[in-house]
Amino acid sequence: MKYYSTNDSTAEMSFKEAVIKGLPQDKGLFFPKEIPTLPAEFFQQLPSLSLPEIAFEVLQPFVTPDLTPEALRQICDEVFTFPIPLVEVEKDIYALELFHGPTCAFKDVGARFMSRCLQTFAEPGRPVTVLVATSGDTGSAVANGFLGLDNIDVVVLYPENGVSHIQEMQFTTLGQNISAVAVEGTFDDCQALVKQAFSDEELNQHRNLSSANSINVARWLPQMVYYFHAWGQWKKLDPEAEQVTISVPSGNFGNLAAGLMARQMGLPVTYFVAATNLNRIVPDYLETGVYSPAPSVCTIANAMDVGNPNNFPRIQELFQNNLFALKKVVKGFWADDDEIRGTIQLVHQASGYMMDPHGAIGYLSLRQLLPELKTPGIFLETAHPAKFKKSMEDVLGQEVLLPEQLQVFLNKQKQVTDLPNDFAGLKLLLMQQHKEGTL
Repeated sequence: MKYYSTNDSTAEMSFKEAVIKGLPQDKGLFFPKEIPTLPAEFFQQLPSLSLPEIAFEVLQPFVTPDLTPEALRQICDEVFTFPIPLVEVEKDIYALELFHGPTCAFKDVGARFMSRCLQTFAEPGRPVTVLVATSGDTGSAVANGFLGLDNIDVVVLYPENGVSHIQEMQFTTLGQNISAVAVEGTFDDCQALVKQAFSDEELNQHRNLSSANSINVARWLPQMVYYFHAWGQWKKLDPEAEQVTISVPSGNFGNLAAGLMARQMGLPVTYFVAATNLNRIVPDYLETGVYSPAPSVCTIANAMDVGNPNNFPRIQELFQNNLFALKKVVKGFWADDDEIRGTIQLVHQASGYMMDPHGAIGYLSLRQLLPELKTPGIFLETAHPAKFKKSMEDVLGQEVLLPEQLQVFLNKQKQVTDLPNDFAGLKLLLMQQHKEGTL
């Protein structure tokens, strides 16, 4: 498989080259030259396949020949070690629980897959420096996925006071090959700094930079796997059902882009919902036809506080910039903080099911849109509610217990470098660390 930049379809790279480079020099996004269609037999077998088996079949066309079948099977077996259950919340509405991995967030899938790919591809004597911006869960998933790997260093940029306490502790207390940088700004500012780093020639001559945000194809593509898995589990519950809508709580839009890619490969999902918080750039675009990135707004669903979604160009590429075709498949929805809080309370009171703020937006979108769409619905429950412990306790008025995966990060010492929202400071830090041989 070859990959091109969304800004230049003539420049092609292999999967290996795209993974290591992370971001094209022209600031586009790597995109596969071909999108294969999976055979009908695969979908017939899907309800009985394990997650590693699904992953191998879905991802093999995208990684050949850079990963051998044997190497890909081993990576899939190492990555998909935790369950991703489909849970009925109420009649015709199901939650796909993506928070049973080591950092309790959906990003465990992509981060772990990418870490294994980079470990396979990294050249001895030429270490890779992974730069990643996070609004919460990406930082913890990437940091823990890459922790202790030889020949790979990770630098996590995050907005100071812009992530939950638990999220911050998950990537600032690790040490070893993981460094954390608190930026005086928003998540969008952190993303902009990462993009500047990739386009800075002097810095790239000194450091072998790669990205672990969902802009990296090795983080983005594995997310397709759990959409196929969700459909297979749904068909198990109702073999005669033919139509389904999947609601995707969206911030940087890599997750929705992966779902839409799965649909292009043949996954029979009728509709997707782009469900956001007050950062409603994409829902507004679907309604008005005007795409207007804006400064991000802080909300209770902080992992989705993105005002300029990096991955949306991939969705436009999938639909060849045809807004009419996009609107036939993707429905927009947004909710404010009061609606999110009210939804969490109502569902918990009615059924005992506890949703995090991001999943609550997905659920609410289905409650409002399904009567019109006339299908059952699945929403992605993207993170464990305890990752937002204070917010959840304020909403529910009761203690939210931390799972074991999160308890281990408490009472550890934070190791953080504070920086202003200024690329010169980040560049100086990275250049100095390169000279000292430390991060």
